[in-house]
Amino acid sequence: MGSIVVLIRFQIQLILGLLFIWTTACQNAPSASNPNNQTEDHKISCSPDTEVLEAQMNAILEAANTEYEFTYQMERADGRIFTYRRGSSTEDTVYESASTSKMVTGLIIMRLVEKGILSLSDRPQDYISNWPIAPSDSLYQMTLEHLLSFRSGLTNEPFCINLPTAQFEDCVISVANLNANNGIVPGTEFYYSGTHLQVAGLMAIKALGKNSWQEVFADFQKETGAFPQGRYDLPSAQNPRLAGGMHWTGREYLSFLRSLKEGKLLSTATMTEYLKDRTALPVAIVKSPSQDGLGEEWHYGLGYWHECHNQTFNCIAAERISSPGAYGAYPYWDLKYNFIGMLSIQTSLGGFRTGISEVERMVESTAKTWATCE
Repeated sequence: MGSIVVLIRFQIQLILGLLFIWTTACQNAPSASNPNNQTEDHKISCSPDTEVLEAQMNAILEAANTEYEFTYQMERADGRIFTYRRGSSTEDTVYESASTSKMVTGLIIMRLVEKGILSLSDRPQDYISNWPIAPSDSLYQMTLEHLLSFRSGLTNEPFCINLPTAQFEDCVISVANLNANNGIVPGTEFYYSGTHLQVAGLMAIKALGKNSWQEVFADFQKETGAFPQGRYDLPSAQNPRLAGGMHWTGREYLSFLRSLKEGKLLSTATMTEYLKDRTALPVAIVKSPSQDGLGEEWHYGLGYWHECHNQTFNCIAAERISSPGAYGAYPYWDLKYNFIGMLSIQTSLGGFRTGISEVERMVESTAKTWATCE
């Protein structure tokens, strides 16, 4: 009789175990509404709970080894926001963007692609009547997609990009003249530079029949409500650097990321196109601040990075995208764990590594636990 009881208990445990495995598999299976399975399978019951985790994040950020004041905001899927402020910095402090503006510029132009005003296959000469690149030049084949993904072949920056008194369109023509006949085939090399977005921006201005990027940006602000106080004004309003010339507040940028995450800025079809990896092999990564500053190989999309914390890119594209700047500011969207974050900081020039390594990476592990709590 004892052996029978043991056998029955074993069978019951086996059935319960199989039932648990089956149930877990069903819960974790991708669905049409969540094809990448990026939220539900990471939800956990917190131990410690949310408040304790937030206290831990506060303590970590309080101990962050940086002399600069900053504000760090995170928002998870249920809408809960964590905010840490150091010194006089707040989410309403105005900061210079540096390269955080790249994601904004790329998104503005992708909305024009969605509307059919531009196409990713369009070329500069389709809109810029005095475009000086000759048909015999390999650069003649560059497209808007090459420009937004920094694979256009435009590697040399003219000094006028940094001159407040320069005229935007004249400077774009200088970009073309300076790079003409360099022998680079568009699409083959990734080169991190401010040149690409200047040309893409002029294409947008011309396609819309506008007089300046300020008018393009004003339309975007009106349509979306994004960056109500934001501005492209560096080095000047008449000659803005589209790859690094904004002012914004952390509150505005986090709201922009929220709208992007919630699908309010791009349709589902356009978002799929937007999130593609544009620098996978055989593209050669020639110049990259993630390699120079972090020793990591990140890939690039359309105005933003696909992150990978390794020396070679062995990650899944679009699990985490970002647009860090040279002053340390760091906006990101973690698609895998379904949360967004904005580190607002202004270090000395060259602080790309500072914001990520001395602040964000210190709290990242705890933040992911916090983001996935029920």
